[in-house]
Amino acid sequence: MHRRPATAPGRARVIGTWAAEHAGWCLAASLALHLLAVVLSPPSPLDLRVYREASPLLLTGGLYDYQLHTAPPIPVLPFTYPPFAALVFLPLGQLPWTVAVALWQTLSVAALAVIAYCAARLLPGGHERPPHSRVLLWTAGGLWLEPVRHTLDQGQVNLLLCALALAAIALPCRPALRGAGLGLAAAVKLTPAVGGLYLLATRQWRAAGWALASAAGATALAWAIAPRESTRYWFGLVTDTQRIGPAWSVRNQSLRGALARLLGPGAPAAPAWWTGIALVSVVAAAALWSAVRRRDLLGVLVTAELYGLLVSPISWSHHWVWCLPTMVWLAHGPGRRHPLHRVALAAWALVTVGRLVPLLIRAEDRLPHPAPYPALLAWPGTAYAVCAVLSLLAVAASPRPVPGPPAARLSPARV
Repeated sequence: MHRRPATAPGRARVIGTWAAEHAGWCLAASLALHLLAVVLSPPSPLDLRVYREASPLLLTGGLYDYQLHTAPPIPVLPFTYPPFAALVFLPLGQLPWTVAVALWQTLSVAALAVIAYCAARLLPGGHERPPHSRVLLWTAGGLWLEPVRHTLDQGQVNLLLCALALAAIALPCRPALRGAGLGLAAAVKLTPAVGGLYLLATRQWRAAGWALASAAGATALAWAIAPRESTRYWFGLVTDTQRIGPAWSVRNQSLRGALARLLGPGAPAAPAWWTGIALVSVVAAAALWSAVRRRDLLGVLVTAELYGLLVSPISWSHHWVWCLPTMVWLAHGPGRRHPLHRVALAAWALVTVGRLVPLLIRAEDRLPHPAPYPALLAWPGTAYAVCAVLSLLAVAASPRPVPGPPAARLSPARV
């Protein structure tokens, strides 16, 4: 009997079923390939080196005078985090360099698994125990997303902070612990502070208060230990984005970076940036409203985080590790069969798995500066901003579920 050839959706289901049944082997293969890549091409984690070498200067003075000399277009790497971060990084200085690198890599990969697990828990539908296969497969695949690879290669802290914030939100705990997790993450690096928008949108007032108190307490502790460095940072350096790096570089995937490349170095970018922020804010507000109405916790969280990355003056590509929870939501959240969801998910996969930004960086580094930014590089350089806006639109356009009983109200107790 003649067998009808399988259609593309049919083949996709077969592949998905096979992957779910062999999720453990997929993760093992992914980890083995990662280990092989590390052995064959050992990373040079410059950011980890900055954390390790600069943090002791918090106690002796000169934390923000530290400079690690590298190469253009960012010839020096200073310590750019709040003083409390230096306190957290102090133990790194007591470890041999090889041990510190191995430990940081191990913790970062473990954090990736925590991110996948917590994102799956926050999906609508009450996944208090998300399928192990889903968590294992997203961990295996997430290991090869460009922001994750960049974080691992540079020894960045992004995966650890993302895991801390997600664990505080997704795991059952008291409001004090939930807020403290977010507050401490924000005290180490300012970017996680946008997670407070999640607490406000979901009306977790006590947790939001604890987040503010924890961040303030950590900052006060660092101020008591190093008042001079704290004064320098909070009354001057915190707003000095030029110290962090060139905003026009394709390494910066924020809205401001995209506009700086599109408009050119001599164009007045401020009006366009504020206009862009206004438009993005409207879309993000619609997405938050839609996610809250349908009790979609992960939708609320990814909206808050993507909005923060878009409107921040500097969002290096490794800051975008939140693409993994976003892709989990697009693949498994409400309206996942909607064309907009599929387009956004495909865009994220194409940009992050295809490592578009590193390709653009190599091309950019060969350009003369200062000079007009080539349009052939500027337009692809908007990739993360475009993916983020598509995702916000997908959150805003997702359908509301059938009304449930009162017990199904949006509440952290469910997770």
